[in-house]
Amino acid sequence: MTDTSAILAHLTAEQDDTAGLEHGIKADEWERLVSRLGRKPNLVELGIYSVMWSEHCSYKSSRRHLSKFPTKNDRVIQGPGENAGVIDIGDGQAAIFKMESHNHPSYIEPYQGAATGVGGILRDVFTMGARPIALVNALRFGDPSHPKTRSLVAGVVAGIGGYGNCVGVPTVAGETQFDEGYNGNILVNAMAVGLADQDKIFYARGATPGNPIFYVGSKTGRDGIHGATMASAEFSEGDEEKRPTVQVGDPFTEKLLIEACLELMATDAIQAIQDMGAAGLTSSSVEMAASGGENGEGIGVVMDLDKVPQREEGMTAYEIMLSESQERMLMVLYPDKIDVAKAIFEKYDLDAEVIGETTDNGHLVLKQFGEKVCDIPVAPLADDAPNYDRPWTEPPKRAPLDITKYPEPENYGEVLLKLMSSPDMASKRWIWEQYDRHVMGDTVDSSQSQGDAAIVRIHRTNKALAICSDCNPHYVAADPFEGGKAVVAEAYRNLSAVGATPIAITDNLNFGNPEKPATMGYIVKAIEGMAEACRELDFPVVSGNVSLYNETDGKAIPPTPVVGGVGLIEDVSKTATLKGAQDGDLAFLIGDAGGELGATLYARTILSLKGEDLGAPPSVDLATTVKTAGTVRDLVTSGMVAAVHDASDGGMACAVTEMALAAGMGVEIYAPAESTSAFLFGENHDRYVVAVSADQEEAFRKAIGEAGLSLTQVGKFGGDAIGFKVVGAGEQSLPVATLRDAHEGWLPSYMNSVD
Repeated sequence: MTDTSAILAHLTAEQDDTAGLEHGIKADEWERLVSRLGRKPNLVELGIYSVMWSEHCSYKSSRRHLSKFPTKNDRVIQGPGENAGVIDIGDGQAAIFKMESHNHPSYIEPYQGAATGVGGILRDVFTMGARPIALVNALRFGDPSHPKTRSLVAGVVAGIGGYGNCVGVPTVAGETQFDEGYNGNILVNAMAVGLADQDKIFYARGATPGNPIFYVGSKTGRDGIHGATMASAEFSEGDEEKRPTVQVGDPFTEKLLIEACLELMATDAIQAIQDMGAAGLTSSSVEMAASGGENGEGIGVVMDLDKVPQREEGMTAYEIMLSESQERMLMVLYPDKIDVAKAIFEKYDLDAEVIGETTDNGHLVLKQFGEKVCDIPVAPLADDAPNYDRPWTEPPKRAPLDITKYPEPENYGEVLLKLMSSPDMASKRWIWEQYDRHVMGDTVDSSQSQGDAAIVRIHRTNKALAICSDCNPHYVAADPFEGGKAVVAEAYRNLSAVGATPIAITDNLNFGNPEKPATMGYIVKAIEGMAEACRELDFPVVSGNVSLYNETDGKAIPPTPVVGGVGLIEDVSKTATLKGAQDGDLAFLIGDAGGELGATLYARTILSLKGEDLGAPPSVDLATTVKTAGTVRDLVTSGMVAAVHDASDGGMACAVTEMALAAGMGVEIYAPAESTSAFLFGENHDRYVVAVSADQEEAFRKAIGEAGLSLTQVGKFGGDAIGFKVVGAGEQSLPVATLRDAHEGWLPSYMNSVD
């Protein structure tokens, strides 16, 4: 028999500042907590404060800087502050999307860490009434030679595929990079996109007093306890022992939960709804209470934790409130809809219980074994959480890379071969073939195999969404302001390259310890660069996530602010991918023909430069971004170009080679005698390689001239070789088959090798 009196005494015992430190509450925060509460907290209350005031939940180091982001334009229905962002895509429909991280859990337990990252981001979307239609992932792993990298890649990819495939949502886009900076702390960022009717969108806000609180989904267990606080702390070697804090996912239950929630949403039973993500029942109840009331003034919540469905015996209020068990939701229902809701969830064999009610006293009150174990005001947990103005130092400026110090390569074919088979540039087919890209039947093109952005048809219409994920951490490390601009501009270009009008972004800001002024400097400047690009491109941030303390033994990851972009295609028959080049088509470069090599793939891979020696990154002219992208969209819509590819990593030569490989043919690439490597492999922004048929050439040149853009013919598609015709230096070539084998063979060979 459980000794409830002993458990209650333990839970309600007054805590001191030492216990606060053990929960991640630092000395100044402890004083703030006691001052706001008017007394010392008990154990349950301290646990709740620790997760709600964690970096992961409160954004206490980044909140004041995130306010610099523009969050509105004519198509934004809901910006940051809800489970996900919402944009108007016409015809009474909305796209709902968000990106979040599951970095620490994926390093500790890669399969479940990645799988539950997918599950969590799906819930953020269908919580708002949207049916998920697409998944995206952005992955960063350590150096391929690091002893943990191969197993981490295998586990993460299996987790993403295992969850997404089973739940029946296509994984359509993503990116994978390798760098020694991620050796001790990989990044797993997951994005989900869903569709909803604009008049059937559900929010966490708006609950009023006197209504039942409804728990639905899986039972609560001990998995994931303190997951939010773990995600707000640095790693040390041996932290694999933290496996109990990693949640365990069940995609089949998630599928049932999606269908049950969408069915209930059609009954007008729900007043407010919140998924149980980080900090589980704590964050969901506190966030609904904090944003409740008719005017958002906040309400109170009282819950009886004995009524919470539990899969383990003897769970305490502390464990129940901090558990991050998956596939759970919290709702506020209208009182006359309880029976309707229970019947729906019983049909799907999911737990569903009324566990409390909303009140008008502004307090979070919890009971267990018939006794009160928590009574704290909601406001200090949410709006009054710490909001630091962390000291920061200006990141150092790098000098431009002086390419004249380095001799020109003797064989450009060998350079191309090395770049195309490098870990970052090599085909990721081994990864994306493990994902179901076509389930639901609306995937027109996935970016993994076809182009710069995925294209997903809006069901039963001729419209489509374009979706992409982008970040070049090397640019951000070299200059966070310019690098931040570049991240947003790259997403804008990738959407435009397939013919979509860019609408909005979600982001995932991955950085090291914000308490270090140097790291905080990169955070501040990257946000400011991103914000400037968002303003100039009319490409606002509508949702996102901040993941800090990505460090192991004091060594931070490269600064990695990832952007997920969404755009609209009005007519899905008028799109372009990198695959459409035909034999005899001409290859043109739209944009500056010069090439900047600072912080580029060429500088890292061919010149073997690192750190400061890599130089400054290419700079972004945002007015040029808008002008060039608009012209490219017009070209795609008019059908004047057969294929389009944004020239980014590896520059023009790698872009045109990828187009040739996708089309199953060769290409002859033209280059000048002067600064040949910069011309071929430079990574200037706002450049697109397009394939144009001979009979469209005149009209195409006229359109570019009228737009006032630079244009250079850089090659001709056809044959079975990748050839280089350099002015005054003869010709060089290598067989397409050789390049394809190297490009597509690196990752399978790596994953199948044995140390």
